[in-house]
Amino acid sequence: MKRTFIADVKPGEQVKIAGFVENCRNKKARAFLVIRDMTGKVQVYVEKEGNEELAAVVDQLTIDSVVTIEGECIANEYVKMGGMEIIPSSIRIESIADALPIKEDSAIDSRLDYRWVDLRTERNTLIFHVQSEITAAMRDYLLKNKFTELHFPKIIGAASESGSEVFKLNYFDRDAYLAQSPQFYKQMAMAAGLERVFECAPCFRAEKSHTNKHATEFTSFDLEFSYVESFHDVMALEEEMLTYVLGRVKEKYGEDIQRIFGIETVVPTNPFPILSVAEIYRLLEERYGYTCPESEKGDLTTDAERMTHRLVKELYGHEFLFVTDFAQDKRPFYHMRDENGVPQGYDLIWRGVEITSGAQREHRYDHLCANAAEKGLGEDVKFYTEFFRYGCPPHGGFAIGVDRLTMLFLGIPIKEAMFLFRGPDRLHP
Repeated sequence: MKRTFIADVKPGEQVKIAGFVENCRNKKARAFLVIRDMTGKVQVYVEKEGNEELAAVVDQLTIDSVVTIEGECIANEYVKMGGMEIIPSSIRIESIADALPIKEDSAIDSRLDYRWVDLRTERNTLIFHVQSEITAAMRDYLLKNKFTELHFPKIIGAASESGSEVFKLNYFDRDAYLAQSPQFYKQMAMAAGLERVFECAPCFRAEKSHTNKHATEFTSFDLEFSYVESFHDVMALEEEMLTYVLGRVKEKYGEDIQRIFGIETVVPTNPFPILSVAEIYRLLEERYGYTCPESEKGDLTTDAERMTHRLVKELYGHEFLFVTDFAQDKRPFYHMRDENGVPQGYDLIWRGVEITSGAQREHRYDHLCANAAEKGLGEDVKFYTEFFRYGCPPHGGFAIGVDRLTMLFLGIPIKEAMFLFRGPDRLHP
């Protein structure tokens, strides 16, 4: 008999299910099992009298043992899980579980040591169902808009974007690095005439940050597209894509997110609000008395970033905010600049946390070389500037941290939003 997922089990059918034993009430005359698979839970009722073989199997079971069960599904209005239960004709033990080493309320680092056990709960399974829907929705949106999915190298011969915060490795007879981002190769695709590309893949950053939103390995959803008029075209595409994504997640998982995490999935309205860095500091001072040193006002401080959540809610009734007009020294050399030297890029903040950096890129060879030289990167990025010597359309793009997006969707730390967290102090399992 073919296996049936628990979510598809219906009364009146002979079924075969398989999963973990979530609960076992083993009494003298009868036993009640709760079996869980990736789609849900179902009760299994065993009447022991006349079913000695089944009773002997049940007596061996421990919590989180794995079983395969065949039997008849019947309606039972007294059963809370879907008003039905399975009366088994056979129970086969696939694996007996030892006593579990952690509980749901164990400390996060203890839970990460046994992540494969930690992920067995409904709560933690939902995290990755939501994350899967986020990436699927972004991919669907882009494919419908003529984007091509590419896969860029992660072992590179020169430090991407800058010489700092990269992992160095031995590559036969020379040094190599793990990519911080696919930025240079996305732009190579623009020079190749592919026009619209994206990738969802790991990136690596060697920074010793111990916060609830940083990791040394993370999943980045990157895209780039040609023939933009300005960075406002890039922002317009991102806000449309994210509105589509939130709508998809709300439709499929909104009720579960509200029930389990207590967070409402709000589908935003377009366009998203836009404020310059200078305007944000002015408003934060006027409204909340927040100030920071002049030397820091070319970028958003962590406190200022966090306070924009309250600010944008009060001003616009919105959860998203585009931030523009960063100082030149705070933006990468490949961001285009206007006639006043202002970088033509932005950050997108959601619920007080940055989720995106985006920009129109500098596609003119001479300007790009001058920008790189200004930051002392001439020879280091020569391979990259070569992409622009033979013609390249104007283009722009952005990157979204998938783990950080998941974190904000569900109001959880970054360590929980990743299947396996990697940070300065964690390399296992």
